[in-house]
Amino acid sequence: MLTVGNIKFVSKNGRDSETLMETMTRGRVYAHVEGDDLKSIVYFDNENKRSKQIDVDHSHNGERPHAHHGYNHNESDSAKGAARLTPDEQAMVDRVVSIWENRKRGK
Repeated sequence: MLTVGNIKFVSKNGRDSETLMETMTRGRVYAHVEGDDLKSIVYFDNENKRSKQIDVDHSHNGERPHAHHGYNHNESDSAKGAARLTPDEQAMVDRVVSIWENRKRGK
C-alpha cells in the first residue's frame, strides 16, 4: 500500500489471513489497515519476530491506544494483558496516524 521510511502500511488479503508474526526485514514496523481504518502498529525485532503490537482501534481496560508486548500477543505484559503507551510509542502512533490521514486526504 505505502512505505514511509521503515514503516510499511499493509492490509490482509482476506478475512481469514493470519496476523503478522514474522518479517523478512529486520526492525520493520507495519501499520495494519483495513479499508480506510488504521487498526494496529506492529513492531519486529532484529530476529524478524514480532515484538510488540499497538492497537489503535479499540480499548483494553480503558486504554486506547494500548500496547501488547511479546511474540504471541501479551506474554510480556502485566496481569492486565496490555500496557499504556510509552512516550516513544505515542510518538510512533502520532506519526503513523499523520502519515495515514495525509494519504487518505490525497497529500
